[in-house]
Amino acid sequence: MRPLRLARVAAEAEGVRLRQLARRTVFRAVCGIVALVFLAGALGFCHFAVWFWLRQSFAPPAAALIIAGGDLLLAIVLGVLAARSSPGRVEVEALAVRRRAVESITGSIALTTLGTQLLGLAIRVLRRRR
Repeated sequence: MRPLRLARVAAEAEGVRLRQLARRTVFRAVCGIVALVFLAGALGFCHFAVWFWLRQSFAPPAAALIIAGGDLLLAIVLGVLAARSSPGRVEVEALAVRRRAVESITGSIALTTLGTQLLGLAIRVLRRRR
């Protein structure tokens, strides 16, 4: 019965780990998409600012460049957040629980196999003595 309980614990720990991994992946994807949107906006404003600068005076392009710089800064911050997202405490602990449970299952199965073989050997020895 113990190996079944350990298998259930391992499965539950793996479920927790996979849910945390999915949450982290969704967060990274959303941050990456938002960063790309702001990057596209920054590039658009840079192009507009250069065009406007060539046709007008320096004051309006400076405002457009400030907006583009802000968009670019936001894109960089969100990109760094998406790239640096690492497994959380819950995900790491769930992985450790799963590993311990799987190791215990392996140990239990090995002991059960050894016990079965020893029992078979003992039965054969007892039958030969009769």
